[in-house]
Amino acid sequence: MPLVLSNDDGVAADGLATLHRVLAPRTECLIVAPAGPQSGVGHAVTTGEPLRLDEHGPLRFGLAGTPADCARVALGRGAAFARQTLGASGDDSLWLVAGINHGANLGMDTYISGTAAAAREATILGYPAIAISQYVGKHRAPDWDATAERAHQVLEVLLERPPRPGHFWNVNLPHPADEGTKHELVFCPLDPSPHAFQYETRDGGLHWVSDFHGRPRIADHDISVCMGDGATSITEIPVQPPHDASA
Repeated sequence: MPLVLSNDDGVAADGLATLHRVLAPRTECLIVAPAGPQSGVGHAVTTGEPLRLDEHGPLRFGLAGTPADCARVALGRGAAFARQTLGASGDDSLWLVAGINHGANLGMDTYISGTAAAAREATILGYPAIAISQYVGKHRAPDWDATAERAHQVLEVLLERPPRPGHFWNVNLPHPADEGTKHELVFCPLDPSPHAFQYETRDGGLHWVSDFHGRPRIADHDISVCMGDGATSITEIPVQPPHDASA
């Protein structure tokens, strides 16, 4: 099972290096990631200008585009680039795994996340995909070795459990005060709660102000599971919301 790896923090990001360290012993991995940070760009794509693709090493490419562009370049046109670069046959199942994002992509943040967009675009193109992010506690920094252990635990499960067609897995790893704390894997729904925020006028402009760590949350949904309960939240997200027959 060859894998395409991407992210929204850029091809040189620690989280992507950690993801590759976790997955490379399992299978061959092709990295196609943005040349630089693209956090929060959502599902933006580039159509009006050429995209520069630079090789940074064996099976490692930086694209001057968005995360969704990266998924398109790697997996578009029948995954021609990914298959040719990996030497994969048409019978080989390709997955895309995006991350490990520096910071959580929980609840409504999933819709503006470039990490999630790479996974979503892969899903649109017909490939199973996972977006994985590391929640970072207030005034703390991630321990990427601990993150690698958490990521290994959940990816061993999910790579044997493809999401339903038209869906992708969105994973958020906890950040316990004690990095050695054992934690559960919890399958849970996406929290629809909007951020509590306001705009402050400073220096002639409007500045968005919100308490990310104290954000609203619903029990047993992804925000509460990851940020409150200290568990890994796993949410199966549809590309298109379910049809409401009553509408």
